[in-house]
Amino acid sequence: MTAAELLAKYAAGERDFSRARLFGADLSGANLRRAKLIQANLSGANLSGADLQGADLSLANLTNANLSEANLRNANLSRANLSGANLFRAQLWRANLTDAKLIGANLSGAMLIEANLSKAKFSGANLNGADIRNANLSNTNFTNADLSGAIGYKP
Repeated sequence: MTAAELLAKYAAGERDFSRARLFGADLSGANLRRAKLIQANLSGANLSGADLQGADLSLANLTNANLSEANLRNANLSRANLSGANLFRAQLWRANLTDAKLIGANLSGAMLIEANLSKAKFSGANLNGADIRNANLSNTNFTNADLSGAIGYKP
């Protein structure tokens, strides 16, 4: 499926794109609110500025994807692979990132307020200036992560 096909189907009312293969797709600025992208392959995709509020991206492959300034409020990213992804200034309020892999990801300036980060792996990630107030940090792995200037982080 191409990015254009997905956007056309979304505009026609379709919301379930589970297991879609969209690696390297350009979906920058796209409206994909409440879309189901369960186990979708979006590795290397450009989703900068996209509206993914309430989307289900559980088990999705988002390695090296660009999600800078994307709206991921209330999105489900549980067990998703976001290793090497760019989430600069992404809105992740109340997002579910349970058991997600964010190894080496850039989350500088990201808003993770009230997000569920339990069991997430942030090793080597950049969370400089990220806001993690009231986030669930139980069993979260921050090994070698940059948390300088992170708001709400108490080591």
